[in-house]
Amino acid sequence: MDGAEGPEIIIWDITYACPLRCVHCYSESGRRPARHLRSAAEGLRVADALLALKPRVVSLAGGEPLLIKNLLDIAGKLAAASVSTCLYTSGWLFDEALPDRLAEVFSQITVSVDGARKETHDRVRGRAGSFDRALTALGHLDAAAARRAAAGPGPLNFTSEYVVLRSNIGELEDFVRLMARRFPRLGSITFNAAAPAGLGSGVEFGETELLFDEQLEHLVSAEFRQRLQDIAGPDIRVFTTDNLGLVMPPDPRLPRDGSHVMQVEPDGEVRWMPVYEGSVGNLLHDDPHAIWARAKERWADPDVLGVLEPVRTVREWARAVRLLNDRFASDADRERLEKRKAPVPVALTARPS
Repeated sequence: MDGAEGPEIIIWDITYACPLRCVHCYSESGRRPARHLRSAAEGLRVADALLALKPRVVSLAGGEPLLIKNLLDIAGKLAAASVSTCLYTSGWLFDEALPDRLAEVFSQITVSVDGARKETHDRVRGRAGSFDRALTALGHLDAAAARRAAAGPGPLNFTSEYVVLRSNIGELEDFVRLMARRFPRLGSITFNAAAPAGLGSGVEFGETELLFDEQLEHLVSAEFRQRLQDIAGPDIRVFTTDNLGLVMPPDPRLPRDGSHVMQVEPDGEVRWMPVYEGSVGNLLHDDPHAIWARAKERWADPDVLGVLEPVRTVREWARAVRLLNDRFASDADRERLEKRKAPVPVALTARPS
């Protein structure tokens, strides 16, 4: 798809409620109103609006999506329409029975883990015990995947994602060893460089935790990716990304273009683009195709083009995010942005020589 008719990928942060307080949180979940939809029926209405756009993938994230009582009904509606459904979770709320229920409606289940050590992950995720719970969730998924493979009720595909910060970049190889040793049925590991969205767009966070340019280059280099893949072995795929594709200069002549992605907030509000604040409509009230058209119009705004086209580094991107947030955020969101301060992890790594 070229983005002309509708988004290929839709990310629905289905709630801002969350048991964790991640230092980089893109949605600032747990620190703002959850903005749940008022009823299960409204959730299904938003799902219908998403289906009208004919996406290939719908990812349900947050916050912690497992806090939504009718999550499985929503995911089931999407899956029944042959949409690939993905769940992003911290693993905090998992029990042994949950993976089989999730496997019936989700094409992929991803558990976020941001360190090879308990101390690292719990600091990044802002809550003691979150590392142990994430690994317990992965253990339940691994066991269920083995059970389902033997019994034949259908596959269970699960993965892990790791947000790469300056303070945890030194643990990537150990993390791959840990995952490969404990969860042999894990499908993939993805290392995502932290993006300057949400709390990650703050000046202080950028100065302390966004990767240096040389670290980004190393993360996505073929040599380092192959090193991680060799550690993982042939059964677990390893991916790395600098996330710069989300900068989204909309000019097709430029090498980066994220314009196939739609970001939906918990109550059906649609951002004009992931990472950047600002709504172009609500799926409960507006025609979804009209919303998508407004998003594309926003991409052609001279202010957007002027701010994004020169971006080449993550720090330039962070400044651009702040400028565009100030330009397009609502008054309420602008007030929130002015008040917030991202917590800064300790024991930061030194700048590479």
